[in-house]
Amino acid sequence: MNEKKTRVRVASFSISLDGYGAAADQSLDNPMGIGGMDVHNWVFSTRWWKQIQGGEGGTEGIDNDFLVRGFENLGAWIIGRNMFGPVRGSWPDMNWKGWWGNNPPYHVPVYVLTHYARPPLKMEGGTTFYFITEGIHDALAKAREAANGKDIRIGGGVNVIQQYLREGLIDELHIAITPTIIGRGERLFDNVDLRKLGYECVRFEASEKVTHVILQHNK
Repeated sequence: MNEKKTRVRVASFSISLDGYGAAADQSLDNPMGIGGMDVHNWVFSTRWWKQIQGGEGGTEGIDNDFLVRGFENLGAWIIGRNMFGPVRGSWPDMNWKGWWGNNPPYHVPVYVLTHYARPPLKMEGGTTFYFITEGIHDALAKAREAANGKDIRIGGGVNVIQQYLREGLIDELHIAITPTIIGRGERLFDNVDLRKLGYECVRFEASEKVTHVILQHNK
């Protein structure tokens, strides 16, 4: 029997028209920076979003389909320290447990890239956060083992995605280009030569609120 190949992918990563995936001045009150949350407005009316919030209703169609697709066949996540929370530097205590409450939406192991060690954090619903201090390759190796043939999703932030892109380690990148302008912050493709790295656009599809683009790596 053929084993299914683990794919490393980014899904539903929203950017502004001027290329920013996060705005400047991130804080507890503004986790995506000032104005940064605007790039996610296309998500909030979807059926998928309503369901993960414990509600009903919401719109179906292209946007919802892409959101659902992003969670299919996942065995592990890798995210950056900033995506886990606003705490910087060494951990003052173990009180911060993420933005998502006691039952985060991952439901699989999540590997958090950080410079500061912390014991694993087991949450409800099958999510355990593992804090990785040895860099992107160590996190990917651990995620592959945990995924056991399923896909690995690279979450935010921008810097984490850039590190994996520059190494050609992302098989598929789905970005959602939104009709917003941020002005300053973190641009997703700064100093990333997608053509030289072997990425090409294989799908380009627009809804009323956003344009979905899928890039794949030609290995």
